[in-house]
Amino acid sequence: MALLDHVLLPVASESDARATCDALRPHVDRIQRVTALHVIEKGGGTMDKAPLEKRREDAAACLAVVEAALASEVAVDTRTAFGTDVVETIFDEAASVGATAVVVRPRGGSRLVQFVAGDTAVKLVTDPAVPVISLPGLGAEDHG
Repeated sequence: MALLDHVLLPVASESDARATCDALRPHVDRIQRVTALHVIEKGGGTMDKAPLEKRREDAAACLAVVEAALASEVAVDTRTAFGTDVVETIFDEAASVGATAVVVRPRGGSRLVQFVAGDTAVKLVTDPAVPVISLPGLGAEDHG
């Protein structure tokens, strides 16, 4: 089994999905299957960020971007998952679908934003359950 046989592709928003697909496109000929994942972060006892139905709609729109961008080039599955820890949920989903790697596009932001947000990218590579591949950034949206 090759590293890129089945990749899990976490996407956070429609614009992130577009940018991530653009970054993945040069490598898609080496990939057999992409499972696009949107994690709806639950509050874990605190108030959720938005009503659940709105978050489901946002997830569907985000995943539709991946399907539209990549389905003509590679097999694409989509999943929505719920969890209080985004990184843990990503690796749980990777195991669930049998992904050979998680492919991410770091989303940038200032060091302060990364510190306050807990920098998901750092958590993804600290103790990964499967290999994590970081795609290069392509534009200004990667820095802000």
